Amino acid sequence: MLHSAQIRAARGLLDWSRDDLARKAGLGLSTVQRMERGSGIAQGHAGNLWRLQQALEAAGVTFTPPDAAGGPGVRLASIPADASTSADG
Repeated sequence: MLHSAQIRAARGLLDWSRDDLARKAGLGLSTVQRMERGSGIAQGHAGNLWRLQQALEAAGVTFTPPDAAGGPGVRLASIPADASTSADG
């Protein structure tokens, strides 16, 4: 299960705006905003959450579950060449 903070952190690792994430996941901006809102488990339709997670994982993000060492997290495994959203290219 994705947490809202994981989504925000994953976007930060990739230097993506909410618009970037919405476009990559094929979702509306308001849907992404709702999923990122608050704390705890992200709220939304299961299919939309799945699309968002797939887009972030395709860009190199790995989601880590909570464990004895701490809460849920994210890490950047790699950055595929097509993950860039730079305005100049």
